[in-house]
Amino acid sequence: MEKSHRMAIRELDLSAWHPNPLVNRVNAVPGLKTSAAFFTFLRANLVLHSAMTSATQTPRFDPTNPFASIIAPSLSPFDVMPSTADAATNLFDVDDENATPPLSLEILESRRDKVEGLRLVADSIAQMSQRASLSLVFHPICLAGLSAALAAVYRFGWISSMDEGLTMTVSCGVVMGYLMGIRYLTSGYISLAERLRWAWLRAEDGEEDTLLAARYNDEIIGSLVLRLEANPSTQALMTFGKRKSRSNSLRGGRGIIRAWTTNLQYRGMGVGKDLLHEAVRVTREQCGGDAEIEFAKEHANSAMLLPEIFNAQFRRDEHRATDALKDVLVNFDGTKKRR
Repeated sequence: MEKSHRMAIRELDLSAWHPNPLVNRVNAVPGLKTSAAFFTFLRANLVLHSAMTSATQTPRFDPTNPFASIIAPSLSPFDVMPSTADAATNLFDVDDENATPPLSLEILESRRDKVEGLRLVADSIAQMSQRASLSLVFHPICLAGLSAALAAVYRFGWISSMDEGLTMTVSCGVVMGYLMGIRYLTSGYISLAERLRWAWLRAEDGEEDTLLAARYNDEIIGSLVLRLEANPSTQALMTFGKRKSRSNSLRGGRGIIRAWTTNLQYRGMGVGKDLLHEAVRVTREQCGGDAEIEFAKEHANSAMLLPEIFNAQFRRDEHRATDALKDVLVNFDGTKKRR
C-alpha cells in the first residue's frame, strides 16, 4: 500500500519583518561573512582615527602640481577669459620692450670683435666657391660638353657591343670627373679665404682700417671694412715734415669700402644697407660733409678665378653693390638737406 505524500505549507508571519542592515544580509552568505567583518572593522578604525586626529596634524592628500605656483586658478563661467598674449605675459613675466633684441650698428674696438668681423669677410670669400661651382655645373657650355662626353660613351658602347652595366659605370665616371673638375677649378676661393690675415687691415702708413659691424642679439651678423684715406695734399705736407693729427689729415679725404658682407641667414633683410649708411656717416664725420665714398677696386670679393664668361653673377653682384651705395648716398644727402 503506497504512502500518501503531503506537502507541508509554511505560513510566513510578515508582521514580524523589519529591514536588516546591509552587513547582516552580507553575513547571511557564508563566503562573504569574513570579508564583511574585515570591512566593518576597518571602517570603525578610520572613524576613530579621524575623530582623534587634530585638523592641524592632518596632511593634505590633494594631487600635487609642480606648476601650481604659476598656473592661475580656474575661472568661473562668468569671468572674462584673458587673451593668449596676456596669459603668456603673466605666466612667464615677459617684458615686451626687451622681447625682440634691437639691431645695433657700431665701430668694433676690441680685438675679439674685430676677429669676428674679419671671419665674416673670410666666410664670404669661401662662399664664392659654392656660387662659382653652381655657375659651372649649370652653365650651357659645360652642360654641352658633358652631354657630348656621355653621347661618346654611349656611341662607343653601342659600336663595341659593350655590356650595359659597363656602359653605365663609365657614364657615372664621366659625371664624377665633371664634378671633380669643377671642384678643382673653384677651390682657389677657399685658399683665398684661408690666406686672409690681420695684416690685410693695415694700410701702408700703418693705420688699421675701421671695422663696422651690425650686431643682433649679441652676435655680429654683418661686417664692413672701411679705409679712410687722407687728402693727397695733406699727405704731401706730412711728407715734408709738417705733421698733423690723424683727424686733421683726414679732412678732404675719402672713404674706401674694402669689404662688405652679411651673415648668410640675414641677407635680404636690409642689414647691408644699414651698414652702408653707417659707413657714409662715419666717412662724412671724419673726412668732411662732402667726402666721397666708394668701393675699392681690389676689394675682398673682387678675385675672379674663372674665365670672364663664367663670372656673370659676380659682376651682377658688383653692380648691385654700387647701386645700393648710390641709393644710400642719395638718401643720406636728402636727409641732411631736410634738416
